[in-house]
Amino acid sequence: MKVLIYSTKSFEMPYLLAANRGKHQLIFIKESLTSETAMKAVGCDAISIFSSDTASNIILEKLKDFGVIYITLRSVGYDNVNLLTANSLGIKVANVPAYSPYAVAEHGVALLLALNRKLIRSNQQTKQFNFDTTNLIGFDLNNKTVAIIGTGNIGSVMTKIMHGFGCRLIGYDIVENKNLIKDYNLKYQSLEQVCKEADIISIHVPLSSETHYLIDDRLIKLMKPNVIIINTARGALINTKHIIKALESKQIGALGLDVYEHEKDVFFKDLSDDIPNDYMLIKLLAMPNVLLTSHHAYLTEEALSNIADTTIDNLDSWSVNKTCANELKFKTIHPSNVL
Repeated sequence: MKVLIYSTKSFEMPYLLAANRGKHQLIFIKESLTSETAMKAVGCDAISIFSSDTASNIILEKLKDFGVIYITLRSVGYDNVNLLTANSLGIKVANVPAYSPYAVAEHGVALLLALNRKLIRSNQQTKQFNFDTTNLIGFDLNNKTVAIIGTGNIGSVMTKIMHGFGCRLIGYDIVENKNLIKDYNLKYQSLEQVCKEADIISIHVPLSSETHYLIDDRLIKLMKPNVIIINTARGALINTKHIIKALESKQIGALGLDVYEHEKDVFFKDLSDDIPNDYMLIKLLAMPNVLLTSHHAYLTEEALSNIADTTIDNLDSWSVNKTCANELKFKTIHPSNVL
């Protein structure tokens, strides 16, 4: 099978080549999938895309005309693919349903610890031989109330880790995980109630029409003053304008992000010589109580290996006309499927 790999990162290639073992003809390009770059897939049976690529109606129609009948994502989330259109065109789509929930959850904890214990500020000060500790006060995680919004694969690992810190755990999801209730005493509540009670909120839900701007002014007003919010899921789950306003008023005490609402044209690029004209991004980066990383929570050796293996497995199944276990259908989309 001839496969065009869009948005290739140099660090991905060895993992994909090792998993492929020469079975498929892999073509790697750095460009992301857009209406303009879709034509690069002419003559290919399949393409592989990342979360920064766009497979909209128009692009899918072009891909179909160019002969592409398979799309394998190198990600869990698939909100960047119009599955309804893909299914209607006969284009099969599959994702990587689970690569390493530990990678993302552990990154979320790293953001939380760095923010709470002022690690970035402390490091910056000490590099300037400033050893004043006046502004470095944090708090114990022990006995704090942590809200896990979305208790799928990643949310479950986050629950386990925070339980180890001695936190009181509350959660919100449309499907309750009985094991989390039994093993970690997680108590499910309404979204409004977890926002009212939490000292820390960690977000692990997929992006959909129902979850877009899930965290907005309405919920922020219910939160405790100085709440810490961690988002390692999707940028548009929170209304960035509302979040900035709440950070300025101290309603939100700190914000840890591995994603950003308008990251598509920014993340995964070196823009140090061409600073983007994005007021909200510049504002967030200027705030001392905000820690923003560039969508690399997934970036561990284990995750990269699992992503590559599953990507090639998807192609293997299609190449011999077998049912692909990870194939996505529009009618099967469910918020708890992508976490």
